[in-house]
Amino acid sequence: MRVLVVEDERVLADAIATGLRRDALAVDVAYDGAGALERAGVNDYDVIVLDRDLPRVHGDEVTRELVARRYPARIIMLTAAGELDDKVEGLSIGADDYLAKPFAFAELIARVRALGRRAAAPLPPVLERSGISLDPGRREVARDGRQVDLTRKEFAVLEVLLSADGAVVSSEQLLEKAWDEHIDPFTNVVRVTMMTLRKKLGDPPVIE
Repeated sequence: MRVLVVEDERVLADAIATGLRRDALAVDVAYDGAGALERAGVNDYDVIVLDRDLPRVHGDEVTRELVARRYPARIIMLTAAGELDDKVEGLSIGADDYLAKPFAFAELIARVRALGRRAAAPLPPVLERSGISLDPGRREVARDGRQVDLTRKEFAVLEVLLSADGAVVSSEQLLEKAWDEHIDPFTNVVRVTMMTLRKKLGDPPVIE
């Protein structure tokens, strides 16, 4: 899953991004509304974590612009304004969820993953195929009932593959969904990651 974090407080933005990456998500960061629209113009995100009170382009305007574009990402607004009227207004302009600051990080991750499941075709809470099971909530993977330890990136790649439900996933699609914008598109990181996945999982058909 690929996420865009939009927050003008750089320390908070980087902390959110780091936490989401630890949960095996690919994360890009923008520090103002204009940067958010620029990144959304070139990258496909599943979820956008959007601070409402942004410089240059307000978070409300970012939301309206993305809705007008029919951009497919789900939007969760983060804001210090947590009154009911603020939530209603944020949701009415096109946000999919609303989380007031301060917030528990575990709740943010749960909401991001829930929105990510809604960004595409509905997916079961545990992904299973060819004897492999992957539980995104618990960060657990098993092959034929045997627990398999994966790195965060291996987990992210396997989640993309299982979410495709048997459809072919190209290297370009894996780069788009499992890595952030800093990855070199000409690197062999996808091939290397797939090789280690096959070794750990026993080379199952799902990742051929």
